[in-house]
Amino acid sequence: MTAQISETLIYEDQKLSMCSQPLDYWLCTAGKDIDFQSTSTACWRGYTGTWKVINDRLYLASLSGTGRNGSKLRMKDLFPDHSKGVFAHWFSGEVRCPFGKMLDYVHMGYGSTFEKDLYLTFKKGMLVAKRVITNGVGKEGDPEGYGVAAFTTFPVDKSGSQ
Repeated sequence: MTAQISETLIYEDQKLSMCSQPLDYWLCTAGKDIDFQSTSTACWRGYTGTWKVINDRLYLASLSGTGRNGSKLRMKDLFPDHSKGVFAHWFSGEVRCPFGKMLDYVHMGYGSTFEKDLYLTFKKGMLVAKRVITNGVGKEGDPEGYGVAAFTTFPVDKSGSQ
């Protein structure tokens, strides 16, 4: 598996990379026929979202993805009554947001290690805990911030070939 493009989290006026997928549980349990299609090896889930923490509540603010027939899917397609954002009441779990210099690149999922990880714990969409883990100190010249590095992706055309 290729290193994956992160989702975005706006938290305390900072734009962070999210190495978690809070929408997954909703997609599995919503009872809707929504099937995202991957158009890149760097995004197997087939969508990217922007999330915000507002007053200790997690919101999905925007979403962009590709449907099984190649159609573009947006927030209004999943949440017709909440096209400008939806409270993530379905999500209980931990969100990992790495930051600082990259210490170790792993060409798989969200496996790379950075100087620090911010962990935000949510229960039914409400922020209940946060912690920062220090993983080490990067060297001069190490890349800063989360980014998918050292690989090439090829979009998949409608016939399924690359």
